[in-house]
Amino acid sequence: MTSAAADPAARIRATLDRLAGDMPAIGLAVSGGGDSVALMHVAAEWARGRTIMVATVDHGLRAESAEEARQVARGARLLGLKHATLLWRRETEAGNLMARARDARLRLLAGWAGQNDLSAVALGHTADDQAETLMMRLARGSGIDGLAAMTEWRDAFGMRWLRPMLGCGRAELRDWLRGRGIAWADDPGNENEDFERIRIRKAIEATGLDVPALARAAAHIGEARDALSHYAALAARDADIANGRIILSRRVLGDAPSEIRRRLLVASCRWVTGADYPPRRATAMHALAAVANGSRVTLDGALLDPSGDDLRIGREPAAARRARPLTEDGIWDRRWHVEGLRPGQRVEALGMDALAAVKWRMSGLSRDGAAASPAVRQGDALIAAPLLRAAPPLRLRPVRGAADFRTLVMAH
Repeated sequence: MTSAAADPAARIRATLDRLAGDMPAIGLAVSGGGDSVALMHVAAEWARGRTIMVATVDHGLRAESAEEARQVARGARLLGLKHATLLWRRETEAGNLMARARDARLRLLAGWAGQNDLSAVALGHTADDQAETLMMRLARGSGIDGLAAMTEWRDAFGMRWLRPMLGCGRAELRDWLRGRGIAWADDPGNENEDFERIRIRKAIEATGLDVPALARAAAHIGEARDALSHYAALAARDADIANGRIILSRRVLGDAPSEIRRRLLVASCRWVTGADYPPRRATAMHALAAVANGSRVTLDGALLDPSGDDLRIGREPAAARRARPLTEDGIWDRRWHVEGLRPGQRVEALGMDALAAVKWRMSGLSRDGAAASPAVRQGDALIAAPLLRAAPPLRLRPVRGAADFRTLVMAH
């Protein structure tokens, strides 16, 4: 083995060169644990004139978390890196706490990175995380997407996420830190078998499973996933994409294997709704069965309408009615950029009740598509339905286009 191959820092630097070599500024998510502390030290050496910034998310779930964030801040300062602590303020206790904490972490980091003009955020996942994730998902009966390896990069929450340490093991990173006298914080939660990942981790250790071999298996499954994504992209090449809806050929869907149909349906729904995550597999398969029988069905805020030779996938009108008000950057319902509003005007779904007041049939939209389209109101008055008819100075642009659909079809 060459010295470079034996040195985890050299492998991480090489991966950073490949993933972020052309990026002038990146962020690091550093919790204070051994993996992320190693990432911070290696990235500081690798920077060579680039801007490297560090953030720690304090979920407030443990009494020690605030002090751990301060330790990371001190370590970053010694390396000449700017540090920020991002606080998660829980608004509800409903749902899976760990899943909500994970999503909150990514959203906080994405917001921080965007405010600081960072091109990407690097995370500290290792080969051990690959192996543990594979075993956890095997136990849940996951499909090929769930079993496939975490990728070196992905786009989510409006940010690019990098994983430059997937080729390194947890133990060797800690040995690297010890050799340099660098301290890190051990999360006591890493011994708590109430958490599934910790139970899996201990089971891997107890049975002597080969972590690198498990990580390689996940990578091989990832190659198979990529092949399926390529097939799905070919099947989607003639999709009709316009006015916030997608039309797929029912013949193409019928000729394709079940997994390809599922992928096309999931990508279409995410394109329509802007959802960060795909529908659950069982729910998607139920929807596909309904469509095959010619039935209309809703799926995670999208309406699937089989008619003749086509499957029309658009926004569910009832879901559009529940859309939140226009965001600060002018986006409504995660689907439309709206510009040119005057004071006192608001954007909401047109709704079925207002269809009689507009000439929706001339727009080429379906009745449901028109009802789910954006309308501008002031008080009780309908000012305009800009997707149905141009209404200067109002301007309407879709958040996603055809290229985004292809990306979602290939998404991991």
